[in-house]
Amino acid sequence: MPDRSYANGAVRAAVHRHRQLSRQGLLERAFTFAFRGLVYAQIWEDPAVDLEALAVTPDCHIVTIASGGCNVLSYLTADPRAITAVDLNTAHVALNKLKLAAARHLPDHAHFRRFFAIATRDNIAAYHQYVAPHLDDVTRRYWEGRGLNGRRRISGFASGFYKRGLLGHFIGAAHLLARLHGIDPGVILSARSLDEQRAIFDAKLAPFFDSGFIRWLADQPASLFGLGIPPAQYEALAGDQEMIAVLRARLQRLACDFDIADNYFAWQAFGRGYGKGATAPVPPYLQARHYAAVRDRIDRVEIRHANFVDDLAARADATIDRYVLLDAQDWMTDAQLAALWTEITRTARPEARVLFRTAGEPTILPGRVPDAILSRWDYRAAESRDFTRRDRSSIYGGVHLYVLGDRG
Repeated sequence: MPDRSYANGAVRAAVHRHRQLSRQGLLERAFTFAFRGLVYAQIWEDPAVDLEALAVTPDCHIVTIASGGCNVLSYLTADPRAITAVDLNTAHVALNKLKLAAARHLPDHAHFRRFFAIATRDNIAAYHQYVAPHLDDVTRRYWEGRGLNGRRRISGFASGFYKRGLLGHFIGAAHLLARLHGIDPGVILSARSLDEQRAIFDAKLAPFFDSGFIRWLADQPASLFGLGIPPAQYEALAGDQEMIAVLRARLQRLACDFDIADNYFAWQAFGRGYGKGATAPVPPYLQARHYAAVRDRIDRVEIRHANFVDDLAARADATIDRYVLLDAQDWMTDAQLAALWTEITRTARPEARVLFRTAGEPTILPGRVPDAILSRWDYRAAESRDFTRRDRSSIYGGVHLYVLGDRG
């Protein structure tokens, strides 16, 4: 059975930097308490950008942080040799294993898409008939166990799974605050063009950020725990600006810079789920054109309950081609970054690629990772800026790509 104390301890090691009874120390401990359960029902890194940046080839072995699993399965569309998905969060491990079993054993694409895109009681029947018999005991106990709301966790697929988890509750709270201010966030989903999206944002959504209470709330680091942002990352996200200005700019980009008809991140943010129509945007792994590839390649994915550095430390030299770190480095100390990049560099095959996000705009590695290690990697600055501009989730300040050079 996964060791929850190990997972919690590793998260504490990554987040806790200050004395327990200091203001920052209390915030850090409050964050790790909130982080114990499901955080991301859906991952918030754009897989279209990931796949372009990673340039996956059929001989590639990808090691990635699992999170909600959307990108893990979406990477299969590029036909990699293997994917190892690691995560310290036991809920994320259980979600990824559920997705693998569902892809293997649900009878067709209609069942698969419905299970992860549309809340209905039919999903619970499908779970018991097709999926549950193939889950390991630990994963099955998780989904059939009861959450803090007293309901079985699997019931979320009947009532709205994307409303659950730390981020789902955060979005729900934001919707409630908006409605209390007379604003309906879902109104933007009716837009039929980018011009209409911008007009709706300016007229209907932007006034939310003028509220004195909302401005005060944004200044409280604990208010963003629901985004999975620990105190250290809060500081990086704010930078030299007021937090309310940063949040407004990121939401405006999500609402206005990408066609709503093709942006499932916007549907999650403004509609708290995916659209119900057959043409509604969904992640690549749920799209009909990718179903056969995902199903046929699902055995190439291994889910591991582990720390990313520990997983790499157990591997042989020059065996990994692609690394996806999400935004985990924003949490790390200089010593942790050095340990991570030491293992990445040791295990990397020629021309390996590392992809990660940051809350702020610039890459965080120069001056923090020893130059003897970092100098072996080429930072693709222009490409990184372009990937950042095109990342449809819009919540990160930077998308960063490093490629292993030939300097030994």
